[in-house]
Amino acid sequence: MKEEVKRNYLEIRSLYDLKERNKPSEDYLLSLIDPINFQLNKFFYKNIGKKHKWVDRLTWSEEKWIDYVSSKKVKTYVLKFKDDLVGFFELIFHSEKQETEIAYFGVLEEYQNKKLGSYLLSEAIKKSFECNVKRVWVHTCSLDHKNALNNYISRGMKIFKTETLNI
Repeated sequence: MKEEVKRNYLEIRSLYDLKERNKPSEDYLLSLIDPINFQLNKFFYKNIGKKHKWVDRLTWSEEKWIDYVSSKKVKTYVLKFKDDLVGFFELIFHSEKQETEIAYFGVLEEYQNKKLGSYLLSEAIKKSFECNVKRVWVHTCSLDHKNALNNYISRGMKIFKTETLNI
């Protein structure tokens, strides 16, 4: 059975356009995964993605995961509440185009609907612009969290392309 999915591509071209959401409390800590740990990327991908049909990486071997997270273009950040994992984002830097893609982004289910996605997205956009890029972009679709599109728009991102897919 085919399902119609609407995909939106969004961008923000200046840090000045960011409508930032502040950190909810000092108990939250955002940090770059350094040294890399593909198991964390895989954990978030599987646990956040299971409700949103993230399937393309489910067949990846450990070697492919390690190669991906080892790329100098890829940076992964993790949000924690005290010692608990909350969410993550992966950034892919395209220096030749002077842009950053927010490749994957999400909050674990038990932390959803607490405005943490708004804070996490604000941080993803800020971290993206630290590399002197001219554009930060992301895509989201109708399979993602019901507030995903609104969160991107509320942070100052604008839709630049929309497509409909049948999967």
